[in-house]
Amino acid sequence: MPKPKHFHPDSPLLFADHRKPMTRREFISTGLYKGGAAVAGLSMFSMFANPNNAHAALSPDLEALRGSCGISVQGAGKIPFISFDLAGGANIAGSNVLVGGAGGQQDFLSTAGYNKLGLPGDMAPSIANPNAGMSDFINTDLGLAFHSDSAFLRGILEKVSPDTASRINGAVIPNRSDNDTGNNPHNPMYAIAAAGANGSLMPLVGSRNSDSGGNSMAPTSFIDLSKRPTKIDRPSDVTGLVDVGDLFSLLSQRDAVAVMESIQRISAQKMAAVNTQVTRDDVIKDLVNCGYVKSADLADRFGDPSTLNPLLDPDIVGPGGIFGINEFDAESEFQKTASIMKLVVNGFSGAGTVTMGGF
Repeated sequence: MPKPKHFHPDSPLLFADHRKPMTRREFISTGLYKGGAAVAGLSMFSMFANPNNAHAALSPDLEALRGSCGISVQGAGKIPFISFDLAGGANIAGSNVLVGGAGGQQDFLSTAGYNKLGLPGDMAPSIANPNAGMSDFINTDLGLAFHSDSAFLRGILEKVSPDTASRINGAVIPNRSDNDTGNNPHNPMYAIAAAGANGSLMPLVGSRNSDSGGNSMAPTSFIDLSKRPTKIDRPSDVTGLVDVGDLFSLLSQRDAVAVMESIQRISAQKMAAVNTQVTRDDVIKDLVNCGYVKSADLADRFGDPSTLNPLLDPDIVGPGGIFGINEFDAESEFQKTASIMKLVVNGFSGAGTVTMGGF
């Protein structure tokens, strides 16, 4: 009688008259997949067996933890700041927005002074129309004195509503720079961040992959590379910032958030009963707990794709938006501007730079 063969407890049981399983279907037919699936299924659903441990709803207990975990819902509460970095030089002061002497914008310079700023003598704002008794070259519709022939002014008035125009204010700060170079230290992003600007996703964004996020350099004294701008120049860059995982392909946003909240609560209960035997026990527990809170927060705020996508924001694209759908689809400059604007105005970023070339 042959001696019986003894198997190791972890060895698979294979059929003597069959070859070793090679495909997923063959593994299932031998029963080698059942154990793992059963353990995974039981461990997942057992977390929700007690309704006192897992409440499936967006609730105040996690909302209260956002602040202690450093989660900002709407940025730092500062005024949204967007810088347009016009590569090559756009000659803003003088020929677009009026500048003057110590008395302000309408303390007019000499005709020769305006000529150095790019205005021909017969278009200087100091020249009065004999019929009207005043200059035809001054427009203050936006709370800031523009030259009436300014292309900037025409572009803004083409898009802005009368109500918004009535609430716009502005200032002009002339500055000297070198021509056609990116070495001008004029980019203000790090200075704005130093003043407290921050976003719920990142501190700064820019349309160029540079330390400033734009074409111009940032002043050296303000640079903080821990806040280096994230490059954004198209809608897919915005929607790709947050990955809420595969859970949303299986569940609705509400249910997925409930699952992630429940995991946080259960983890917090388990951690409360654990002594990690290290001197910074509470710090480790807080880090673990906040990791789950941040995951649930991301799912809550960004599980809906329209939350980040500028194309799906009716204030940006559409009949009542800044851009019509046809011009938005046809012009990459509009897509770039809308992407930066979406992040900054919604508080997802503290400030942003839009670089445009050809000036």
